[in-house]
Amino acid sequence: MQGRGQGADLYSVLGVESSATAELITSAFRARVRELRPDTRVDAATAARFGEVREAYETLRDPVLRAAYDQVLRAAYDQTRERAYDRERAPAPPVRPARPARPARRYVVWLGTARPEPALRVGPVRWERASR
Repeated sequence: MQGRGQGADLYSVLGVESSATAELITSAFRARVRELRPDTRVDAATAARFGEVREAYETLRDPVLRAAYDQVLRAAYDQTRERAYDRERAPAPPVRPARPARPARRYVVWLGTARPEPALRVGPVRWERASR
């Protein structure tokens, strides 16, 4: 779900717990919409916040998308816990001397001759009157 560009937790955007029911999510969404009122408040910050709330609701109201989002959250949480545990247990990595910069490599690939695209032909436009 992170592919949609979401930075914040969707549950915190709506102000509900991750164990919230569908009815609670809907009521929280409606409360946030009443606060933001895009028809009365016209500024960029409110519009962006309303978009976040709407996107969070669209993801959390669908059981399939919500399960996928919860799975991603769980995996991210487990990964951060593993990293923290590894940092506590593992010794500090040795410091390596800096390598001299290498010149950039350039590759040339010949796949064959490129075919020129055919010319685009456009004829005259003929307007016809619609019969009544």
